[in-house]
Amino acid sequence: MAATAPSPPPPGGALPADLALTALAPMAWGTTYVITTTLLPPDRPLLAATLRALPAGLLLLALAPRLPRGPWWPRLLVLAVLNFGAFFPLLFVAAYRLPGGVASTINALQPLLVAFFAFTVTRVRPRTASLVAAVTGAAGVGLMTLTAEARLDGTGILSMITALTLMSLAIVLNKKWGLPEGMGLLTFTAWQLSLGGVMLVPLTLAVEGLPASFTAENALGFTLMGSFGTALAYALWFRGIERLPATSVALLVLCNPLVATLAGFLILHQTLTPGQLTGFAVALGSLVAGQLSQAAATPDGEPRAAVSSGDRRALPATPRAAPPRPGRLRGLRRATGEPAPPSRR
Repeated sequence: MAATAPSPPPPGGALPADLALTALAPMAWGTTYVITTTLLPPDRPLLAATLRALPAGLLLLALAPRLPRGPWWPRLLVLAVLNFGAFFPLLFVAAYRLPGGVASTINALQPLLVAFFAFTVTRVRPRTASLVAAVTGAAGVGLMTLTAEARLDGTGILSMITALTLMSLAIVLNKKWGLPEGMGLLTFTAWQLSLGGVMLVPLTLAVEGLPASFTAENALGFTLMGSFGTALAYALWFRGIERLPATSVALLVLCNPLVATLAGFLILHQTLTPGQLTGFAVALGSLVAGQLSQAAATPDGEPRAAVSSGDRRALPATPRAAPPRPGRLRGLRRATGEPAPPSRR
């Protein structure tokens, strides 16, 4: 079945509503670390990945059932592995082994990975302003979240970097392939979650097995993570990938540490040092600047052509059609019955 071409961005850049809805996904993912460390069974990354993906996928599939056809079976398998089957276990390994600040700093590097894959896979050259925004945003997140007491775990860092690499490649492939013809976003999300969860079931049973006990807190954690942090968040995320430039989507991951820091300040009454406030301002400024740079670009990522009178010389000339020959014009008039123009003599 043919793919549905991704929706082009609006002429004036991404709509604020599309950006806001897509940003809800990384905002929801900002709760993953807290839920993992406080509500889920300890040291169970495979179990956490399976119970996050499979129930959410089956629920969405029951709401919007439709079978993929043709080349979309292998494509959905690839996306399911990149987005969930491999990404979720690696993400939970990092969540169990790394402090939140270290994980957030590594996560902020995702726009650079997306720009790399966009160039190598689709030959879309990243704009300099977007790259600068990505680098300064990652630096701002580092200032905001890293502390001198942060412990570095090699396995956790490698897992987080690998997870981000897989997810960044998935963003570009999603953008390149679009949606299956006749399939909505809920079904598209449901199949990826379901296939990724099914892949994880035998691995989870073989490596970790089932926990000896399952508490009400565990059930609450999986429910929150599976509903808001997975089913809803990924439906909005894939919607954003379809409607927005890949770099714009990737830059929105900066919302994750920004919201987490702001929530800690407002709700938990945590104090922020001058360095953290500086990092917050840098990360927020990078996020806004990156989106503004995309708004000044055409849908393919290239700068818009200048149309002012002083720049018209730089625009390519449009060739004019040659006028028809007199004999051919008389023949056309006879064929159509059009009277000849009056003589000027």
